[in-house]
Amino acid sequence: MGISAGFMVPHPPLIIPDVGRGEEKKIQKTIDAYQRAAEIIGCLRPETIVILSPHQTMYADYFHISPGQGARGDFRQFHAGRTSVEVSYDTEFVHVLCETVKDAGLQAGTLGERERKLDHGTMVPLYFVNQYWTGYCLVRIGLSGLPLTTHYRLGQCIREAAQSLGRNTVVVASGDLSHRLKEDGPYGYQKEGPAYDERIMDVMSRGAFGELLEFPDDFCEKAAECGHRSFTILAGAFDRIGVEAERLSYEGPFGVGYGICIYRPVCNDETRNFLEQYEEKERAQLLARQEREDPYVRLARYTIESFVETGMFPEVPRELPEELYHGSAGVFVSLKEDGRLRGCIGTIRAVRGSLAEEIMHNAVSACSEDPRFSPVEDWETERLTISVDVLGETQKVSSPKELDVNRYGVIVTRGAKRGLLLPNLEGVDTIEQQIAIAKQKAGIKAHESVELERFEVIRHH
Repeated sequence: MGISAGFMVPHPPLIIPDVGRGEEKKIQKTIDAYQRAAEIIGCLRPETIVILSPHQTMYADYFHISPGQGARGDFRQFHAGRTSVEVSYDTEFVHVLCETVKDAGLQAGTLGERERKLDHGTMVPLYFVNQYWTGYCLVRIGLSGLPLTTHYRLGQCIREAAQSLGRNTVVVASGDLSHRLKEDGPYGYQKEGPAYDERIMDVMSRGAFGELLEFPDDFCEKAAECGHRSFTILAGAFDRIGVEAERLSYEGPFGVGYGICIYRPVCNDETRNFLEQYEEKERAQLLARQEREDPYVRLARYTIESFVETGMFPEVPRELPEELYHGSAGVFVSLKEDGRLRGCIGTIRAVRGSLAEEIMHNAVSACSEDPRFSPVEDWETERLTISVDVLGETQKVSSPKELDVNRYGVIVTRGAKRGLLLPNLEGVDTIEQQIAIAKQKAGIKAHESVELERFEVIRHH
């Protein structure tokens, strides 16, 4: 046995009658689809259900798997405390999965539980499943801030654990779609909201799981989705497996998208090795990009590779362009991996003897001292996309009207607190956003007034 089916489902609490109190009838198509999906699970009679929930304990760099013998939860926070769900955990599956992810080099396990109670991302699917089948044990897994590729790998580990145990296993990817479909919705309207829902339902309806890895982070963030990582783990569970995909429903009347799809394995299919295909494509693009890197970026890359490999700060290379030896300026070095920020450290003004030294010192800091990230490891260096921003002179401005998010970076100052944000960044579309993020970085409260400065940069890729 192994993975006998997979399900993409939403988790709106109001779909539960005691919570919705009649409002649930406005998503009757979703209810009907949920009932059908639950009935299919009942027919499959799985020994284990693996639920992937965005509302389970979540860490930036770790997947949390619920420990213990079992758990209970209710809908008290939604004014329906009498409706509850109780489960027993498949402790043997959890043990084998933890060993499997360890062997795969993934950061995952049962440490760090914050809340023992079941979350609504788990309870809503089980509310329907329990109407048709209760003879299962549960494995409950949270998401992380790690790249989508790592979520896919976790799915591969789930399948490996199910196969090694010979368990009849069903995987349920719990997650709503965009929360920005309507002005009167919970997060208002953003054009990326409907665009995300149309795209994700197309991908999931076709079972085109490789395309999940190609959704840009800023697009998903602007759409305010919550299920994409769940769906990507589900995709990994079907790596190299041909599936029969069936779309059951899609609705979004409350400003949040709800989609339900079913996946049944039909055959082994080596052409559906989506992670390998994606990484091969990314590797080719990275190599092509590295070949186009200018001397500033090549210097930063050389410094990072040398430092990560040896732990020593390298000497300034010979035969660099003259301006790197004799020029001076503030410099920011930014690192990305799989399209996600991996480190960014810089100086507003020159503090080293040359532009070359400025780049090299900030490159080392970006890969090893950014407090938001763990130090870059040796295996990551070839995956890094690096940019070097050389800052021009700063100018004081009297009004945000003198700023331009694409042309100018901004510096905000209040007393001893000072924050900087570079220009032309993904996901920063307005001056208000630019100032707000710079304030946040400086620890300045949103309502507090600040002095503003602007600067231009020469960005090297």
